[in-house]
Amino acid sequence: MADLPIRKVLQKLDVARRMARWAVELSEFDIHYEPRGPIKSQIYADFVVELYSAATHQEGAYFKWVLSVDGSSNQQGSGAGVILEGPDGLLIEQALRFAFKASNNQAEYEALIAGMLLAKEMGAKGLLAKSDLLLVTGHVTGEYQAKDPQMAVYLEYV
Repeated sequence: MADLPIRKVLQKLDVARRMARWAVELSEFDIHYEPRGPIKSQIYADFVVELYSAATHQEGAYFKWVLSVDGSSNQQGSGAGVILEGPDGLLIEQALRFAFKASNNQAEYEALIAGMLLAKEMGAKGLLAKSDLLLVTGHVTGEYQAKDPQMAVYLEYV
């Protein structure tokens, strides 16, 4: 059911070739148009309440500070990017280049640590940290064990 004028489009013979081909293809599936009936205003009110409650319970709605980190490593070196978003539209971006050779996992942990220290320095009380590396997020959330001794040291520091 829809309020869209699909019926008019599918019944016109002078539509573009492409639309006509689709109309022919769809005609074998026995599709019928039924207009949507009137929607009472209470449904709109319920929808707004549902939308508002979903927005306030989203992940991160409790946190005033959001930290996004990304670390990478290649033959030329390693580095990281840190973005810290605070209340009232505060945005702090940092690019880090490491003076030591690091793996992608180490670079990601270094970025997370740098971001957390920055958030602490800025006085953040609640922090939501985001990382695109599943290993690091798995370690921090407890889903994965840190079997590598070096990763275990990073995890303990975090």
